[in-house]
Amino acid sequence: MLTSVEADLIRVLADPLRLRIVTLLAHETLCTTHLVEETGAKQTNLSNHLKVLREAGVVDTEPCGRFTYYRLRPDVIASLADRFAELAETARTAGTNKRACP
Repeated sequence: MLTSVEADLIRVLADPLRLRIVTLLAHETLCTTHLVEETGAKQTNLSNHLKVLREAGVVDTEPCGRFTYYRLRPDVIASLADRFAELAETARTAGTNKRACP
């Protein structure tokens, strides 16, 4: 069973724009200007999505003058990936388990 934190993280990552942001940040640390250019999203919309990712603990920020850089927290993504790997392994071994109908 997924924890509520894991379920919340899945909901956060389920948004297509947030998933695109995470994918971009997996390759390099970027500022909001870069993310606007890469995604084509409006700056205000992008900022709202970055706030959600920040609050969920998926990204960290680094102020740099008048810009803010965003960096992916790989430990958070790895933890969720590990959980899915555990579920997949459980499903593999449970293939022969079948509960009898009453």
